[in-house]
Amino acid sequence: MSNRIPGAIARAFFMVLLVATPALMLPYVSTDATQIVVLIAIFAAALTFFEYATDYPGLVEFRDAPPFNRIRFVGLYFTVFLLSILVRGHHVDSVATDFVQAVGSLIGQAIDIPYSPVRLITLMLPDTARPQDIDTLRTASGMAYLISLISLAVFLIQLRLSNWPHTGRSFNFWVNLPMFDPTTGGDVVDRLERDSRFNVALGFMLPFLTPAIVKLASGFFGSISVVNDMTMIWTITAWAFLPASLFMRGIAMQRVADMIREQRARHVAQQEEALQPA
Repeated sequence: MSNRIPGAIARAFFMVLLVATPALMLPYVSTDATQIVVLIAIFAAALTFFEYATDYPGLVEFRDAPPFNRIRFVGLYFTVFLLSILVRGHHVDSVATDFVQAVGSLIGQAIDIPYSPVRLITLMLPDTARPQDIDTLRTASGMAYLISLISLAVFLIQLRLSNWPHTGRSFNFWVNLPMFDPTTGGDVVDRLERDSRFNVALGFMLPFLTPAIVKLASGFFGSISVVNDMTMIWTITAWAFLPASLFMRGIAMQRVADMIREQRARHVAQQEEALQPA
C-alpha cells in the first residue's frame, strides 16, 4: 500500500486543482460559491486518495489500466480550463481569451445546424435571452465539443499504438471493473459486449437528450443562466464530457471482451494440442 500513497496524493492534488480552477480564474466569485468549491474539492480529493491508496477496488473503473483515466482527466481539465479562460474574458481582456473565443466561435458556428447538439443546447436559454448570451453559450459548447472529440481521438490512437489492455502488465478484472459482477447474468463476454453497445449508444444520444431534459426541468427549477459563470462552465463541461466518457467506456469494455475471447481461444487450442496423440 505504501508504494501507492505518492501516486494517490498526486491524483488528489490534481482533483483539487480541477474543482478549484474556475473559482481561481474568475475575478468575481462570491463567498458562498468559494465555500461550496472548497467542500467539493476536499470531498473529491479524499475520494480519489482513498480510491488509489488502497489495493482493493472501490468505484473508479480501469484504475490500474492506464491511460484510460488519464486521458479522460486531461480532457476534462482542459475543458474546464479553457471555458474558464473564455468566461474570464467577459471581465478581463487577454490574448488567451481572444484565441479561445475565436476557436470556440468557429467550431460552434460550423456545427450550429438544425437539430445539432450545439443548436439544441442554445435552445435551453429562455426566450428573453440576449444575443450575447446565445453567442457565449454557442462558443463555449463549440470549444467543449472540440476538446471531447480530440480526447476521443487521442484515446483511439493510444489503443491502436499500445494494443490496450495488453500493456505489459496483468489485467485484473476485479480491480478495473469493480462494479461488474462476472459471475451473474450469463456469459461474461456477451455481457461486456452488451454493456459496450449500450454505452456507445447512450454516448451518441446524450448530447441530444441533455438539452431536452434540461429544458423540461427548467419549468420546475428555472432556466439555465449564462450570467452565472460557474453554472455555465460546469453545465457545458458535463454536456461535452459525459458522452465522450461513455464512448471511451464502451470501447474499453469491448476491448476487454475481445481480450477474454482471445484468451479462451488460446486456452482451447492448447488443450486440443495437448490431447493430440503423440
